[in-house]
This record gives sequence, C-alpha cells and structure tokens, in this order.
Amino acid sequence: MNTLPWSQRSFTAPFTSTGRSALVAAPPWHYAGWLLNVAFEFDAAAAIALVPPAAGRPVGRGCVHFADWQACTDGHELLDPVLAQYRETIVVLELERPDGSSCMYCPAIWVDQDISLVRGLLQGWPKKMGRTCLTRSLPLDHPAAAPLREGSRFGASLSVKERRLFEAQATLTGARGTALGFLAAPTLGAVGWPDLRTPQHPPSLTLVRPDIRDRVGGEWHQARATLHMGPHPHEDVGLLGALSVTQASVGWLGLSVAGACDA
Repeated sequence: MNTLPWSQRSFTAPFTSTGRSALVAAPPWHYAGWLLNVAFEFDAAAAIALVPPAAGRPVGRGCVHFADWQACTDGHELLDPVLAQYRETIVVLELERPDGSSCMYCPAIWVDQDISLVRGLLQGWPKKMGRTCLTRSLPLDHPAAAPLREGSRFGASLSVKERRLFEAQATLTGARGTALGFLAAPTLGAVGWPDLRTPQHPPSLTLVRPDIRDRVGGEWHQARATLHMGPHPHEDVGLLGALSVTQASVGWLGLSVAGACDA
C-alpha cells in the first residue's frame, strides 16, 4: 500500500504533524528524585524465570527502590507539574554477565504516570501501573520533616491492582550510606514489541542499557530496614520467595537519560 509523504513530528503516539500531543518527547529526559533503597538477598535459582539468559546469571542479590521523581525535557513540564511528577517502585536483580562482569537487571517496575510508563518501556524497563507511597525528608528541623539524622523513620509501600505488594520501613543510623541497586551498577532492560500480524509468535528481545549523563547528588544515608513482599495473583516477582534485607539507604539523586545503548 502506497502512502503519501507526511512530516509527522511525534516521537511516540499519537502521531500528528505538530507532535504536540505525543505522549513522550525524544530524549534527553531529566530526572530528580528522592529514593528509599532496600537491598536484599534471595535464592538465586528463583530468579531464573525472570531474567533472559543472554543478560546473565542471577547471583541472589537485589534491591527495591521506592522513588518520588520529578522529570522534564526542556523544562516546560515544571510549570505544569501533572506532567512532571510521579512515584514508582523498582526491582532490580544483580547478574553475573557472560563475560564475568556484574550488572543489574530490571524484571519488574510499577509507576503511576503514563508518560513515565512509556519512557520505561522504551528503555526496556517493564513498567506497569501501581501506587507507591513513601516518606519524604524535608529540609526542616521539625517532627513531620523526617530530617536526615539518626533516628528518623521512613516508610514505603506499593499497591498493584488494589493489593499491597511491597511494604518497607527504615530508620536512619546516622552513618553514611552506600549506593545500592541501579544506583551502583549499570542496569539492563529487555525491549520487545509483539506484532499483531503474527500473534502466535512472542517478540524477540533486545538487551539495552540507558545512556545516563549528568548525575548529581547521591549522598546516601544509611538505614536499618525491614521489607515485606506480599502474595499477588498477577505478579511474577513473587517467584523470588523470601527476601532477606542486607542494607538500606535514603537520599536525593538527579540524572539525565540521553538515549540507550546495546547491552
């Protein structure tokens, strides 16, 4: 079928000649946010069903990140916060790659904003809708501000399809924390799109990693934490089984995503 030339300007659907209504604009995408990070150990064999073999071998360590983000492209979103703000819960697992190096892989992630959802799918981060709540630290010396000092307490939870999937609680120790999860190592995702002309064939997958630039912040504050993962009838992350917390931290981070690279 021949089609007439059309100078559409949309990076993602809806495709129009103005590009104004496209859900996602082209990178760079800029992010700044507050995170509660809880590292855990689990039975490595339990993750085999969640990780493409080409990505590597699970080693039995992972991290859940509860994040409160603000994001923009050219900055216009900051004047209309409904476009910029969202919360998400990210699960990453540590892998040993075929060449012996280490990386993280994202098998599950939930977000409350459609713009972020599509940005994630383009990067190979398999975003679905979910509701994340977490305690923020505010720059005030006040009981409600959860200041960044020993004894301050934080909580976080994720609900997916009206069921609570994750719940965490953390207390600051007063010591300096370390980068955990995707904050500490390159993180891979799997990109794959089905073709409805051949619905009997699953999509082939391509492993990519985001091209991250201009990181700022990342001064992490150590915490003692608990983490509970509840049962869910539709989420394969439950295959990981019991999670044993090893480390936790809170802090602020800014970064930009310029695109993606082959993994």
